[in-house]
Amino acid sequence: MAESTTQQYPLTGWDKPQLDLSTADWRSSSEGRGDVEIAFVEGFVAMRNSGRPESPSLIFTPAEWGAFVHGAREGEFDLT
Repeated sequence: MAESTTQQYPLTGWDKPQLDLSTADWRSSSEGRGDVEIAFVEGFVAMRNSGRPESPSLIFTPAEWGAFVHGAREGEFDLT
């Protein structure tokens, strides 16, 4: 596998730990059609692009994840 050339820079005010996602149990939607996978790791929720699993993952606290899911259910992110 080719080494990633993506550089990561620490964010000011970043209060989330560097999580080891190498052994995470990644899951896709129940229908398996999406391009997004999530994993629950050390009390956080990680989200990644399943088509490019080597790319950076987004890390959410449980409260952030809950707000995201609530917004999605309410149609906050609908593009139509």
